[in-house]
Amino acid sequence: MKAFDFEEERLIAEIIARGANRVLLQLPEGLKSEAPNLAKNIEKTGVLSIISGDPCYGACDLFETEVNRFNIDLVIHFGHSKMVKNEKVSTIYVDVRSTAKITKTIEKSLLLLKEYTKIGLVTTVQHIQTLKTVQALLVKAGKTVFIGNSDQIHYNGQVTGCNYSNVKSIEDKVEVFLFVGGGRFHALGVALSTIKPTILANPFDQKTYLLNTQVNKLLHQHWALIQKAKKAKNFGILVSLKPGQENFKNAMKIKKIIENMGKNAVIILLREIVPEALMEFPTIDAYVNTACPRISFDAPLKFLQPVLSINEFKVLSGECPWQEMIKIGLFEK
Repeated sequence: MKAFDFEEERLIAEIIARGANRVLLQLPEGLKSEAPNLAKNIEKTGVLSIISGDPCYGACDLFETEVNRFNIDLVIHFGHSKMVKNEKVSTIYVDVRSTAKITKTIEKSLLLLKEYTKIGLVTTVQHIQTLKTVQALLVKAGKTVFIGNSDQIHYNGQVTGCNYSNVKSIEDKVEVFLFVGGGRFHALGVALSTIKPTILANPFDQKTYLLNTQVNKLLHQHWALIQKAKKAKNFGILVSLKPGQENFKNAMKIKKIIENMGKNAVIILLREIVPEALMEFPTIDAYVNTACPRISFDAPLKFLQPVLSINEFKVLSGECPWQEMIKIGLFEK
């Protein structure tokens, strides 16, 4: 049994219905290994399937800039729910739901949840279909369960790498958050978006974790980076060329603030914000990232110089105190 559902029958039916001739497949890093087989199956409809080999970080990172050059008339975006309101090319979103069983993992999580009564339940799009089952198991164990609905994201209870509004919408009602999903990236986002403890329930390895120690470590690292950036004389302001991440307007505001502080600032456009790209600017002492705020957050020390989110820059500039910004969310948009 496959670990994920790629909805191939639905895809083929939609491709035929739309009369597409040339299809682009876009997948995040953890799913790219499935791309050749997907392309082969889709081509049975008579279309040409092309795979995007570039990194894909979310639904904010749509393949749009080269669609005309390669005569692509349909993009199939796997692993994320719709975020951009008006795509430049017709786009089909495939959630890629997990088929992993959840019951044993939730039963194990009850040991970590024994001290709590009010539980906030969150997950990613891959596990959104499990929330009713998880809720029922928790209620059976005597818990009161809250699932956030902020109207800012596709599904109730869903989080993305930079949108934790569903979490924020129930923060005052709960004692702890239970995140259902694999990996720590989104679970850490939940923990860092609130001041509440967060438990990760991973259905793939059937293990549960309390993330407090890792969260505290990250907060200490980022506080230290802000202090280091305060000493910087030359700043680089990073602007993404990705359609859902471009934030040039904010970059201009930040440039003006930095210059009013008596420091130098330049705007740098990039398609991929990676350590290797920033090494080409040895005279820049610190960066402010206006693109995806999670780019440097979970591994801040991979960059040679501090790379601050917009909210971290607000702490540096004195616009918002550190403790208050922690409550708001250091990396949120």
